[in-house]
Amino acid sequence: MQTFSKLLSITALTASLAFGMATVAMAAPKTDFKVAWSIYVGWMPWGYAADHGIVKKWADKYGITIEVTQFNDYVESMNQYTAGAFDAVTLTNMDGLSIPAAGGVDTTAVIVGDFSNGNDAVLLKDKDNLADVKGQNVNLVEFSVSHYLLARALESIQSSEQDVKVVNTSDADMVAAYETADVTAVVTWNPLVETILKNSTAKKVFDSSQIPGEIIDLMVANSGVLKDNPDFGKALAGIWYETADLMTADSAEGKAAREAMGSASGTDLKGFEAQMAATKLFAKPADALAFTSSPSLPKTMDLVRSFLFEKGLLGNGAASADVIGIEMPDGKVLGDSANVKLRFTETYMKAAADGSL
Repeated sequence: MQTFSKLLSITALTASLAFGMATVAMAAPKTDFKVAWSIYVGWMPWGYAADHGIVKKWADKYGITIEVTQFNDYVESMNQYTAGAFDAVTLTNMDGLSIPAAGGVDTTAVIVGDFSNGNDAVLLKDKDNLADVKGQNVNLVEFSVSHYLLARALESIQSSEQDVKVVNTSDADMVAAYETADVTAVVTWNPLVETILKNSTAKKVFDSSQIPGEIIDLMVANSGVLKDNPDFGKALAGIWYETADLMTADSAEGKAAREAMGSASGTDLKGFEAQMAATKLFAKPADALAFTSSPSLPKTMDLVRSFLFEKGLLGNGAASADVIGIEMPDGKVLGDSANVKLRFTETYMKAAADGSL
């Protein structure tokens, strides 16, 4: 009876394993992907591409579907990506490290789209000298690139955050906040900067052109999703470079695209082109490759991770800025090589540059 029971158990186990293997074999590959983005001059191409069939064109090429969703709240878009509700999201290099990477989500920069070259700014009310920020409450999205820009601005005048008080304010509320009497200093990004500067009381006293190459705008994706579905990364690159090429074209079609993107971001053609002028846009993959492989990227990420560690944003109990590994395109790692959670890769940009998408 014991032998019979054992045979039954072995038979059941064999059947169970066979069923499990069959289930794995029958599991359909992932074909539906979700991308989140928020309003910013360097990310407007994603909304335009979705509205004008470019997303569908590239998704169809690879036999997949890509759903593109706009968020009015930038931080919420990153939170949703980190929670697994989206496969990819637009964010900055700093926020990629502090939110998904610090949250344990292995994330890869598929596209290095641009760096802010004036689009992020410190604005004061009725004051035109950066030193006047001392002693003021400063409204900004706490721990975002705006917070980083403020820290770098204060460093430039041998000051520190101890001389101001940060007031956490959503980007969705920033313009309305500035209009209130008790808000006298804000740090934010375009198109909000442009909107606030329409008020004659607003003065720009520092911007990202004074720290070029440090605030980098990316399209990132879950590293596991990319590994299993490289065609998703190829489609994202195809979408970006086709739309960026159109966005920068000196043609009627290019002008119409810029006008549409400007309108979607709450400005007009002139305002949008002014924002583009304050952006170092990598519309050509070769330019993105050159920037991503340059020695300046590791230096920038070292500055960024040091800032985040000082703010306690690299996870509970982080002993140093090395707690999270940041992998560069050449395979070298800043920080813990056993805990790489943010990766820069040339793979998809190079495929675009080689014409092999």
